[in-house]
Amino acid sequence: MSSALQDNFLAGKVAFVAGGTSGINLEIARRYARAGARVAVLSRKQEKVDAATALIAKEGQDVAGFAADVRNYEAVESALRQAAETLGPLDIVLSGAAGNFLAPVLGMSANAFKSVVDIDLLGTFHVLRASYPYLNRPGASLLSITAGQAVHPMMFQAHVCAAKAGINMLTKCLAIEWGPSGVRVNAISPGPIADTEGMRRLAATPEIEASIKNSLALRDFGTTTDIAEAALFLASDSARYITGTILNVDGGTDLGNAGTEGFSLG
Repeated sequence: MSSALQDNFLAGKVAFVAGGTSGINLEIARRYARAGARVAVLSRKQEKVDAATALIAKEGQDVAGFAADVRNYEAVESALRQAAETLGPLDIVLSGAAGNFLAPVLGMSANAFKSVVDIDLLGTFHVLRASYPYLNRPGASLLSITAGQAVHPMMFQAHVCAAKAGINMLTKCLAIEWGPSGVRVNAISPGPIADTEGMRRLAATPEIEASIKNSLALRDFGTTTDIAEAALFLASDSARYITGTILNVDGGTDLGNAGTEGFSLG
């Protein structure tokens, strides 16, 4: 798929992608490298880091990888410091690590709720907060991956709704606090994205998949490339006057039910 943004759009820049070893985040990391950026990725498991860095390296740019849990601030800070020492000051930082499962509140333990909040919200805070000393300021761009559950309550997703709502507000608060230093802070809210773990869980049958698609204005799932192109734009100088924005890349999900059938998980 061709891009409206040239493949050298990020030449000379350094990007750090937390959670960048699978799914949407890996595609974003690959797109940044293809646009000319040197890229570092972080994930909890070393084998996933190794596989991702080998794949990203095929784009022809310098790559670094770090194994760390986003719930551990010191480990995240160490990875960011090493990335800056290895590749240079950070121009782009994206926080995308996330956890999810379907469960009613009464069927969910306190630890289960806490685990998602710790990975999604606390992890995002750790990545963004720890990155600040290593940013190439002014001009740095910080991004997070949020979700529609941040603003649309959903059954069996109370933990995710709470965590993602926190990410949205953290994005806006950091945009205000860090804007004077020339740092932009935005988030991307993907809709239903094909071939991701989330959609494999939510659209477990052809009937559910059809029902979801029929509720979308564009009547189809998005792709990881769609999210990567949005992340490329927001990280680029073309978005130099955009901050504090939650960008919906969702095929019209945020518009509400656009079809003749209701949305259902089962």
